[in-house]
Amino acid sequence: MPVRRTRHLCAIAAALVLSVTAPTAAAADSSPALREVLFVGNNWDGTADVIESTGDFARIGRIDVVPDKAERMAEINADPIRWIYFMAIRSGVGEGHDQLVDDMYSTPDGTSVVVSRPSFADVVSLDLATGRINWRFPVSGYRSDHMAVSPDGKRVAVSASTSNTVHVLDIATGDELGSFRTGDKPHENVFSKDGKHIWNMSIGEVNTALDATWLDWTKGDRRITVVDATTFERVKVIDMRERLDAIGLKDHSDAVRPAAFSPDESKLYFQVSFFNGFFEYDVATDRITRTKTLPKNPATSDDRTTWVNDSRHHGITMKPDGTKLCVAGTMDDYAAVVDRATLQQGPLVTASKPYWATVSGDGRSCVVSESGADRVTAIDFATGEKTVSVPVGDHPQRVRLGHVEAGWSGAEGGR
Repeated sequence: MPVRRTRHLCAIAAALVLSVTAPTAAAADSSPALREVLFVGNNWDGTADVIESTGDFARIGRIDVVPDKAERMAEINADPIRWIYFMAIRSGVGEGHDQLVDDMYSTPDGTSVVVSRPSFADVVSLDLATGRINWRFPVSGYRSDHMAVSPDGKRVAVSASTSNTVHVLDIATGDELGSFRTGDKPHENVFSKDGKHIWNMSIGEVNTALDATWLDWTKGDRRITVVDATTFERVKVIDMRERLDAIGLKDHSDAVRPAAFSPDESKLYFQVSFFNGFFEYDVATDRITRTKTLPKNPATSDDRTTWVNDSRHHGITMKPDGTKLCVAGTMDDYAAVVDRATLQQGPLVTASKPYWATVSGDGRSCVVSESGADRVTAIDFATGEKTVSVPVGDHPQRVRLGHVEAGWSGAEGGR
């Protein structure tokens, strides 16, 4: 082919490429700017506070996560079985209150937030501009619980406590992509960094008074279930009972609660029921490698039946560089930063029933929810000292990083 003709054809092709790609680029440039925030779920209040993700953590706005409460209550009151479960949740895990928000994640475009609502046994997507419900997914059974979002932000996994099932949903549409079976009472979910696997921790029965060590067998089948995040086929099951027994801790519960991976995912740090501390688990060798026992608060009752949902400590997160852990000492009323290399804890920061721990947007602070004081508190990873507390709604629990549109200041109709 002559050189001149070749150049002419190349110029035409280039023009066609530009004509196709230019509008796409323009469309991308016209996407709304996003603002990173922290969502704080106020479980007993039925709201979520949206606060700054760094700095003074000031409140930006509030979302009503139960705009359909009257409709949901009418359905529950019309169904005797659902009513019994609803009341059981209120009197048990809810400590006399309805559980109206457990977990939440924003969509990648910052226009919606997806919320699990335990007492209503569902997951809803709420439009952040209007406060209206985009979609609703009723989980199997009678209670929804912890969630996890995939690294690309497109899928959300939610535990259905009473059916021993995890549902995986399309975060934009609410369509179910698949599900998998777990141990008894699935709780925490974690996606691997590459999005290929989901780890689920089941905690068994936590609402009975059968809390003596010798009655641990009554708590049910507790295990970690790892599945393929595409096929939802089981990859492996990890029973921490065997691993705990191997290091002489037969009197410790094997109910894995909140957990955090190291940045390279070679180590898993996890809490268990009734224990004031955490464990380090080596993924490759499949064994517990270190145990960290944290101080007991002398004011904490030794009566394990008084501890909320079998929790002693509930909430653990890791600084992004992997050097520090932050632990919520729920029943001991403190939070603490722990050096990962030495397992030495920093100052015990007084906190009222801290229920969760997460990392600030800049990675410099640990943010804990103080469910007993209706506030969130930031703790500096470098010093281990408290920097600021911010008031939020009634009984804050889960705190998650997310995004809203840059100019957002609250949904219409939000309380």
